[in-house]
Amino acid sequence: MSTPEERLAKLGLEVPDVVPPLASYVPASRSGSYVYTSGQLPMVKGELAAVGKVGLEITVERAAELAGICALNAIAALKAEVGDLSKVKRIVKVVGFVASAHDFYGQPQVINGASDLLGEVFGDAGRHARSAVGVMVLPRNSPVEVELIAEVGE
Repeated sequence: MSTPEERLAKLGLEVPDVVPPLASYVPASRSGSYVYTSGQLPMVKGELAAVGKVGLEITVERAAELAGICALNAIAALKAEVGDLSKVKRIVKVVGFVASAHDFYGQPQVINGASDLLGEVFGDAGRHARSAVGVMVLPRNSPVEVELIAEVGE
């Protein structure tokens, strides 16, 4: 069976550097066998991949791609905390925030971009509970933000 890193490579992806905090927090925090990531924006090489509201400047399809980038950044924070993604027993919960136009109601389809990537990387262990929340605005005018809780072993 392949490792999460091998599955990422098969998708043409690699674990990026951890996005440095934009304020007073840490990218991930471990308590016992659980790791909580801070909200991750769709940062690529230090820059937001897009800005704006979903349903106005950003399409659902593009927003789902951006949610996948957020999930990849959450994976990076998780790996930095535990050292090896094979230690992940389960992605327990994902919370996704979508900066939404006032008449946009497709938040679940946007956050599928994160959920689908986590499923591809972690297999059955990537199946999780989830919330997809529409908000007025996110930090730096980001269209999406994703955080997760993972159960890890030794």
